[in-house]
Amino acid sequence: MLKILMALFVINATNFAFSALPYDHLHLTATNAEEAVNWYAKHFGGTPGSFNRGDADVVQYPIDRVFYNDLSVIFFEREPTGGSVGTGVDHIGFSMANVEEIAANVLADGGQQIGDFVEFSGMTIAFVVDPWGTKIELIDDPDTRGLHHIHLSSPQPQETLTWYQTIFGGEIVQWKGVLSAINYSDVWLMAAQASDSIVRTQGRAMDHLGWASLNLDDFGENLRLNDVEFSMEPLSFRGIRISFIEGPDGVRIEVVEPD
Repeated sequence: MLKILMALFVINATNFAFSALPYDHLHLTATNAEEAVNWYAKHFGGTPGSFNRGDADVVQYPIDRVFYNDLSVIFFEREPTGGSVGTGVDHIGFSMANVEEIAANVLADGGQQIGDFVEFSGMTIAFVVDPWGTKIELIDDPDTRGLHHIHLSSPQPQETLTWYQTIFGGEIVQWKGVLSAINYSDVWLMAAQASDSIVRTQGRAMDHLGWASLNLDDFGENLRLNDVEFSMEPLSFRGIRISFIEGPDGVRIEVVEPD
């Protein structure tokens, strides 16, 4: 499938410009959703909340997500089948000014730190793992604060980014002049070379990524034109419409149609 998309890319290179679909959410897995929400809000900011379609007076949904402006990190309440490392989504990133302090607080609050602090293009970076197995990069990038990036792992990273560009639009640029990336709603999507075999994300600590489409029927037509199918056809859920597709390297992706 990636070879087909790359061929289409070459054929249509002169017309290869897309408006990016807005990024919507990350869906992680934790044994206790509200506990995970509070943990993330404590260390990375954001506002704890729940699904709300404007019917809060009718239905009280549980606290299961942290809002970062228009984006959200949502939690399935179940036991993860494994961590994010080893899947097609290696880690996510938060940009904070006090990387050393946050890493220390995470370590004291059930998390782990991977390796030492490093300097990259004048920015301090650290890697930590949350108590449920999601790897997180802490980076002091003054250009983008809060939820900063999603870092894919792939045996074909450049072709994988081209697939996301084909399906969700956007422009592949060189972030900081070093890494190929696409910006979706102020979140960077990056891809790195996988060093080992990759397993599917579903059920793991990092279960799936989420974009938004104003019309899932039109989005489905774009999928068919690019030889991609829904793994779950659009259906109504809590007054909105949701669907799923599978990206390269077994990355589960939800596409929602807001109310």
